[in-house]
Amino acid sequence: MSEKRENGSIWSYFPVTLAAAVFCCVLWGSATPAIKIAYELFQIGPEDTASRILLAGVRFIIAGVMTIVFGSIAKRKLLLPKKTSFKYIGILALFQTVGQYYFFFMALAHTTGVRGSIINASGNFLAILCAAYVFRLENMTWKKFLGCAVGFAGIIMILGGIRGLASGGAVSLKGEGAMLIADVFYALSGCCIKLFSRDEDPVALSGYQFLFGGIALALIGLAMHGTLVFYSPACAADLIYMGFISAGAYTIWGILLKYNPVSRVSILGFLNPVMGVLLSALFLGENREAFSAKGLFALCLVSLGIVIVNYERKR
Repeated sequence: MSEKRENGSIWSYFPVTLAAAVFCCVLWGSATPAIKIAYELFQIGPEDTASRILLAGVRFIIAGVMTIVFGSIAKRKLLLPKKTSFKYIGILALFQTVGQYYFFFMALAHTTGVRGSIINASGNFLAILCAAYVFRLENMTWKKFLGCAVGFAGIIMILGGIRGLASGGAVSLKGEGAMLIADVFYALSGCCIKLFSRDEDPVALSGYQFLFGGIALALIGLAMHGTLVFYSPACAADLIYMGFISAGAYTIWGILLKYNPVSRVSILGFLNPVMGVLLSALFLGENREAFSAKGLFALCLVSLGIVIVNYERKR
């Protein structure tokens, strides 16, 4: 009997699973335009690194508080980490929040939302490589290798192809390079979560690493004399929404993984770059790049790669 029928939860009913997964992907996909819009609302220039770090820190403090609240409501008790959890929370905060989002926020100040959304999907393939060759959590199969190859082909295409990369004019270290570094941190943190979740509550780990990582980023931003000036109510609204992106998506995705086979949920992750590109076109006006032949083909390759590495035949 399948896991879906055994648990009998509404979250395992496929239409609900699909709708909730799409909602999570819309949230994650909206992160890129939301951050770039925040730069405009708070009037943070491309070279104002301190204020950018402060913005990221406040975002994840909000996300951490929201995740802890949502997790407490779901468990009907206050979500508190165990004493043994703090070392894991510290490692995750360093990799997933401080490391990843320092470079993620930097990248989005120096590249378009469309390019950022497609390149960001490389984290899915880097995570496969890290799990197989660094952490030895799983074996590399021909299917995973093929999916990674197809996905990286899409990344190379959006970066201008082999010729564009060789010339060096298609990418910048602060833009596309920083996004790739952010994805390395994403891959490392994903493997750490897989390891730590064997004995720890993943929601508690996520909530408290968001909170402590956000505090660390905010303190770094303040030490560098970063400022956040709320020029309008839209600034506060966008900041709260950015916090909800992480808290809401991680909480719902975690529930889906709890009540469904991992492959059923993970394969829907191909919608992440799709939503990122579509929402960047809608809210940032990047239609020309989003719907160009190169942009669409790169997006298809990346999405197909995610499907391939997560597809499992039913026996």
